[in-house]
Amino acid sequence: MLRSNSRLWAQPMSRAGLLLGLLALGGCASTKINSQWVDPALSGAPLRGAKVLVVCQAVELSIQRLCQEQIAAQLGRFGARAVAGQGVGPEVADRAAAAALQLPAAKAAGASALWFAAVAPDASYVAPGPSISFGIGGGSWGGGGGGGGGVGISMPVGGSSVSTAYGAESALLNVADGRVLWSAKAVAPPSDQVNQQLAELAKVLAEAAQNANLF
Repeated sequence: MLRSNSRLWAQPMSRAGLLLGLLALGGCASTKINSQWVDPALSGAPLRGAKVLVVCQAVELSIQRLCQEQIAAQLGRFGARAVAGQGVGPEVADRAAAAALQLPAAKAAGASALWFAAVAPDASYVAPGPSISFGIGGGSWGGGGGGGGGVGISMPVGGSSVSTAYGAESALLNVADGRVLWSAKAVAPPSDQVNQQLAELAKVLAEAAQNANLF
């Protein structure tokens, strides 16, 4: 872990400049796809009009439900018959394994595909604070998905507001054989409006899947 040198704060306006820079970064940033993988054998919009079970993994129940509702609504824009499943917690850390465990439920629901999304804070910005620390997370999909962790930026909290950048790593699995058809990770800019972040993440991810010719 790297920590900022306290002598930096002695430089004129260094602290104020850094905070203004972080605020500007948050204001100019937009929700975007950080990484994406598509099965090279994919062709012909295989999920157009198909039934898709949507399952989200998150620590908070509210995040699970909001994630599932938002993604199901976005997939409906592209003609998919999306239904929300039962949200899951972080008990299974490996995302590929957690998704595979949901395949029986998807099959029982008569779904052709499973959309599995793992949602978690990707980075946090707290202002003001006397120091900044950086940390790098890890984790990935087996067999070709994007990275599952992110670069975290944290500051001590002491009556300060916290803005969190949520990230969502999603994968579409073929229910018949469990094959991963597509996976991608999106990150929203730091905000204290979590509902809005989840809505933007769902929109960006669904559009990415549609642009990959899945729907």
